[in-house]
Amino acid sequence: MTEQDEQARHDSWISIGIRTDIPHPARVYNYLLGGKDHFAADRGAAEMSLAVMPEVRDSARGNRLFLARAVAFLRDAGIRQFLDIGTGLPVTPNTHEIAGEDARVVYVDNDPVVFTRASAVMADNKSVVSVPADMRDVDEVLAAAGKLLDFTQPVALLFIASLHNIPDADDPTGIVRKYLTALAPDSYLVISHVTGDFAPEQMAQVTASYAERGAVFIGRTRAEITDMFNGRDLVDPGVVQISHWRPDDGTLPQNAARVWGYAGVARV
Repeated sequence: MTEQDEQARHDSWISIGIRTDIPHPARVYNYLLGGKDHFAADRGAAEMSLAVMPEVRDSARGNRLFLARAVAFLRDAGIRQFLDIGTGLPVTPNTHEIAGEDARVVYVDNDPVVFTRASAVMADNKSVVSVPADMRDVDEVLAAAGKLLDFTQPVALLFIASLHNIPDADDPTGIVRKYLTALAPDSYLVISHVTGDFAPEQMAQVTASYAERGAVFIGRTRAEITDMFNGRDLVDPGVVQISHWRPDDGTLPQNAARVWGYAGVARV
């Protein structure tokens, strides 16, 4: 993309009220995954992270692979409804692509770029919708999601690499709890989250640098992430390092140790 093209796109997003001067998690994540929907502030934040912790890119990619494995597990368990909170920008494979043609999927993100891109990609798919909302506005999200999903039937609730963008003051564990109250029995909860357990000093530096840029990125401990499941029954192998959650063919990828985060799936 030329500098002129970048400026034109930058100006078009500003014209509809999108802040491009502050990094957004969805766009930073998109950059780390090799996507094209990001701005200078997002790239700057990503490159800062990589300079401090090169494992950030491995973690982003490993997390995306976890999404695919978890959704496939849920699909095979008979789940046909998915509520994907903090979904980020569309990057194949998406939840709905793995869940199957008979599944209903609601994507939720507070970045207008995500809503615009997702709406365009899925315009002809009536079983998939994108909701522009902040995950902290639980009632708003559930009301919008309820237009497609039947909450009297099992739903898979996904928080894939999104809760680490919620500050402690907003009680991420409590946010998850509010969503859980809306779910029918035999639903599932999926969470993945970055951690500072393997490099606490580097993670603290990244967290501080994000804060200086007006963004939130908090690596939490395994115990803190486990608490986010609110005591629900974890399926094997429990809350483990992301690449260790049911790896394909039971074989860990070579970079498994560089994927610095935890993940798990629980029955509701």
